[in-house]
Amino acid sequence: MEGAPTTIRAAVLREPGDVLVEDVELDPPGPGEVLVRVAAAGVCHSDVHLADGALGEGRWPMVLGHEGAGVVVEVGEGVTHLRPGDEVVLCWVPSCRECAACRAGRPTLCTVAAKHSFTGTLLDGTSRLRLPDGTVLQHGLMTACFAELVVVPAAGAIPLPGGLALWQAALLGCGVMTGFGAVRNVAQVEAGESVVVIGVGGVGLQVLAAAKLAGATPLVAVDRDPAKLARAVERGADAVVDTSTDENPVRTLRSLTQGGADHAFEVVGLAETMLLAWKALRPGATAVVIGIAAKGAELVLPALELSTDKGIRGSFYGSGDPAADLPELARLATDGTLDLAGIVTQLDTLDGVGDALDRLRRGEGVRTVLVLDPALAGASP
Repeated sequence: MEGAPTTIRAAVLREPGDVLVEDVELDPPGPGEVLVRVAAAGVCHSDVHLADGALGEGRWPMVLGHEGAGVVVEVGEGVTHLRPGDEVVLCWVPSCRECAACRAGRPTLCTVAAKHSFTGTLLDGTSRLRLPDGTVLQHGLMTACFAELVVVPAAGAIPLPGGLALWQAALLGCGVMTGFGAVRNVAQVEAGESVVVIGVGGVGLQVLAAAKLAGATPLVAVDRDPAKLARAVERGADAVVDTSTDENPVRTLRSLTQGGADHAFEVVGLAETMLLAWKALRPGATAVVIGIAAKGAELVLPALELSTDKGIRGSFYGSGDPAADLPELARLATDGTLDLAGIVTQLDTLDGVGDALDRLRRGEGVRTVLVLDPALAGASP
C-alpha cells in the first residue's frame, strides 16, 4: 500500500462501555480493497454487543459500525467491478468464494471472512486503522463504518442499482438482509402459513415485512414494548402479544395460530425468548433463531418434545448470498414494495452514536441512522 494515511473521525471502542468519537488514521486501500466515503450507517444491536464486550474478550480497541452505505472513492489494485463514484451498500461478510462453505453455496458461512471478522482485520490479516499514537485499531465486523471513510474488501462493497437514498440503503447491509434472508432462505415461508415474530425491533420488523410479502397469515408480533407492537400493527401484524402483561403467552400464541405456528422467529437473543419460540410451534414446525446471544448463554429445551418432530435452527446474516440478495432488496425498496424509512425512528450525526447505543440498551425506538455525509445520504439529522 502506498500513500499517506488520511485523518478521519470515527467512533472508537477503547474498552467495553467506552465509545468516543475521535480522530484516527486510515491507510489507503491495498490490493483487492476499496475506499468508501460513508454516507450513513445504521446502529444495530450487534454494535451494542460489541460495545459492551458481550461477544468475547479481545475485541477492542475497535472502530464500530457494520450497517452502512456510501460512495466509492478509490479502488485498490485488481478491483475491476467497482469504480470511483459507485454507490454501494456495505456487506460485513465479504465471502472468499473459494473455501468449503462458499463452494457449498453458503457464502455467509465463509471461513476466511469469519476468521478475519473475529480478529478485526481485513482479509490480508492486517488493519488500515490506528490512533494518532500508533495504536492499531480493529475493523468492527470487517466494516468499521461509524467513520467518515472506510477501507473494506472489494467483496464487502456491493453495488446498488440506483434510485434509493443512501440513508435508507444503509439499512440493507444488516437488518434487512438478516430479516428477509431468515424468512426466504431459511424458513422458506409460504402463503397461508402462520408466523410468530418474537422481538419487533429493527430486524424483527424486517422479518414481519418479509413474511407479509410471502403471504403468511396470521402474522403475530411479540414484544414487551407497546410502542413497538403498535408499530408492528402499522406494518402488517394481524395480532400482537405483550409479554409484559400476558401471563401465559404460549397459550395466547397457540390460540392465535390455531394450535401452534408454522414458523416462529426469535429476534431478541435471550434463552427465554428462544424457548418461547419453540413452545409457540405446532408439531413438525421449526423455530428460527436470529437474535445474537451473549457469549456463554445456554438454551435448554424439553427433550421429550423432540418426538413431535419440532425443530430449532439458527440463521446467520440471512443465510443466503449477500452479493445477489442485497441488490434485489434495494430494488424492492426503490419500487416501494419494501418500506425502509418507516423503521427509522431517529436520524443523528456521528457524535450521536453513544446516545443511539443507549437507546438500544433501553429498548427505545427501532433504528437510529447516523448521517455522516448529508449530501450523499440524501437526508440531514
